[in-house]
Amino acid sequence: MTFDMITVLKSRLHGALIRPEDAGYNDASIIFNGMIKKRPAAFAQCADAADVITCVNFARENNILLSIKGGGHNAAGLALCDDGLVIDLSKMKGIHVDPTAKTALVQAGCLLQDVDHATHAFGLALPMGINGTTGIAGLTLGGGLGNMTKQFGLTIDNLLEAHVVLADGSYVIANANENADLFWALRGGSGNFGVVVSFLFKLHPVHTVYAGPMLWHIEDTVEMLKWYREFIVNAPEHLNGFFATLTVPPVPMFPEELHMKKMCGVVWCYTSALKNADEVFKPIRAIKTPALDFVGPMPMPVLQTMFDALYPAGIQSYWKADFFDVIADETLEIHDQFGKNLPTMLSTMHIYPVDGAAAKVGKNDTAWNYRDAHWSIVIVGVDPDAENANIITNWAKDYWKALHPYSMGGAYINFMMDEGDERVKATYGENYEKLVDIKTKYDPQNLFRVNQNIKPGVVKLA
Repeated sequence: MTFDMITVLKSRLHGALIRPEDAGYNDASIIFNGMIKKRPAAFAQCADAADVITCVNFARENNILLSIKGGGHNAAGLALCDDGLVIDLSKMKGIHVDPTAKTALVQAGCLLQDVDHATHAFGLALPMGINGTTGIAGLTLGGGLGNMTKQFGLTIDNLLEAHVVLADGSYVIANANENADLFWALRGGSGNFGVVVSFLFKLHPVHTVYAGPMLWHIEDTVEMLKWYREFIVNAPEHLNGFFATLTVPPVPMFPEELHMKKMCGVVWCYTSALKNADEVFKPIRAIKTPALDFVGPMPMPVLQTMFDALYPAGIQSYWKADFFDVIADETLEIHDQFGKNLPTMLSTMHIYPVDGAAAKVGKNDTAWNYRDAHWSIVIVGVDPDAENANIITNWAKDYWKALHPYSMGGAYINFMMDEGDERVKATYGENYEKLVDIKTKYDPQNLFRVNQNIKPGVVKLA
């Protein structure tokens, strides 16, 4: 982008345009994954949908590489692009909750903690991810796994409508009745089809949950994972919990004798009547006495932000993931081995159930194809020290290579690094060709390509 081009664009925006020489550039460049280093020519911190339209038109007309930044939490760092223009939505944080209709209209710059703050005041909640610092836009467009997946489905299963700026600069509404093909694609197809500037969500009556981590010693991994894989699949929908291997951080909230101990455990979320919670968890606690039991009543936003301080933006991370229909016996020792060899304090592995409400949606009803998976597994090597980049990367890759032969072939798109076209195709499976057709219709020149890209096909003449 030349100086003249930047000057023209700046004059057309209501929001700020930040260039490398500007004071706010370094802050604007911070994304969750500090392993990704890219240097955009400019950040357009859009104030409204009109700014987004201006940026899309400007990038298309001048053949400028374009990326979209919401929360900047994407594992592969796809919020940024080298030498291009970043549509930065982080200033667009408006939320309107309708407590009677139990809906929320949420702008695309909101983080999950913003959504929880707004909805919690009305005793309502949206099923989302597990970190308050995650952006609602990227999470939703990729699917939205989290603490209430069994209860209420993926985030996309609670999306009623999206307001979208398309590649030609037009502004459209996508829902079940209007631009229904686009609505289908947005629910899991990531940022391939346009810039979503706001979302209309269905909410659920959730305020205080019985939740939190329950941990056992790492030597108990095989035993507890054998129990967990049977228990959670058959558990009622109001009881969710993801399995993890982790290292207990040396912070006051944890007993000193457990500091820096490698452990396995489950982070629970029970959303039914609190008066029944102790009875529900009595047999769970009886399976094997936990070394740490932080499960109890808490406001939903507390659960959603419980681990945020451990994982600040800018920390290095390397992600690998897959879907599984079963946790095979052959994989138990793999989890045991790599759990005992977590390379750094912040490195972890999570197993998320894809059951209950999420499994009731057909695999072709949205772009999110793996409705028949029981599990989404993510392996994340994490450390702030650049010298440990190879250590965390190699651990994650080796762990994934050992597990992948037992997988279903694809992965949750929000858990993937930039892994190439074949991985994208495997992730969308039989929905991929339909996504290509919709991409060709709405973005035939692939303007929106800094993502887990679905490339357009040949435009069909009428």
